[in-house]
Amino acid sequence: VPLSEQSALFASASLLRYRLLTPFTEMAPQLSAVSAAFATMQPKQEAAPAPSSFSAALNTGVLGKMVAASAAEPAKRKIELYSNEYYWTCAAGGVASCGLTHMAVTPLDVVKCNIQTNPAKYKGISNGFKVLVSEAGVAGLFRGWVPTLLGYSAQGACKFGLYEYFKKTYSDMAGEELAKKYQSAIYLAGSASAEFFADIALCPFEAVKVKVQTVPGFARGMGDGLPKFVAQEGVAGLFKGIKPLWGRQIPYTMMKFGAFENTVQALYKYVVPKPKSECTKGEQLGVSFAAGYIAGVFCAVVSHPADNLVSKLNAQKGATAGDIIKEMGWYALFTRGLGLRIIMIGTLTGLQWGIYDAFKVSMGLPTTGSVEEKKK
Repeated sequence: VPLSEQSALFASASLLRYRLLTPFTEMAPQLSAVSAAFATMQPKQEAAPAPSSFSAALNTGVLGKMVAASAAEPAKRKIELYSNEYYWTCAAGGVASCGLTHMAVTPLDVVKCNIQTNPAKYKGISNGFKVLVSEAGVAGLFRGWVPTLLGYSAQGACKFGLYEYFKKTYSDMAGEELAKKYQSAIYLAGSASAEFFADIALCPFEAVKVKVQTVPGFARGMGDGLPKFVAQEGVAGLFKGIKPLWGRQIPYTMMKFGAFENTVQALYKYVVPKPKSECTKGEQLGVSFAAGYIAGVFCAVVSHPADNLVSKLNAQKGATAGDIIKEMGWYALFTRGLGLRIIMIGTLTGLQWGIYDAFKVSMGLPTTGSVEEKKK
């Protein structure tokens, strides 16, 4: 390249660098002031062991605020109770607890749905597994795992996050005295309100999931199942099961939260030999799992008729709830697939509460469940 052209290129590059850097140079005093302001907003913390990369990521920004977890152990992180950060943290715990556990029991769910929709072919739990594996292989037991994961993650976020919000809101509306007197009613009202919105988030995924699991050859999963479902039944078809879903999930969730909260109190009062405040985190999580499993058994029983309706409605195009009840009969509506559902929901609910409270504890929050202190 001739010397004159090299000089021209060098001059152009210098001019471009000057124009790019000048705005940042001029903004340096403002950026320094903003940085200093943010520095004064950070709470002073005592030296602590280096956290994991995941913990460090969560500990930055808006999540680093206030509140102790347990008198027995120091908090790892501080989040203000009932702040927006608190509710978002509870929602994240709900994603982990519901999405992962429902995905893990997909094989049980596939067998249950097929027993409900085609009892002549799938005559029971062991037979259901045998038929499915013989026809579709082991992979057939995991049909619909993607809509299951996505749907129940969305539902879990709304269920747990909004439950904490509504429980606090209704307690404040009632006042301290009435909230304590009618705490079970507040648990039920808060959980019902949360589940109303959680089911709207779940419904489209549930519709695709059931179709994939019960109609052979319909689709491989969410990617091809959703557009095919919409093409056949329209967007409105994704929500045709919302009323039966409310009928299944709202009583289920009311039992799940109401029974859990009261079972936690009963376990600490009559079974655990020391107050909750003196229990280690591990002991508290053990109580959460046990109370969750007990609550799950009740959940399965009260929500099972509606679960049968949801499965049949999503499997049979154009069917109504009246058609399903007439076809199945009331006895079958309450009992078909109930044994498997009790095993599935009991385990599921116990694991959900264990994971949810473990997540809260990892974030420096207390485990769920108000506790009446033992009288000395």
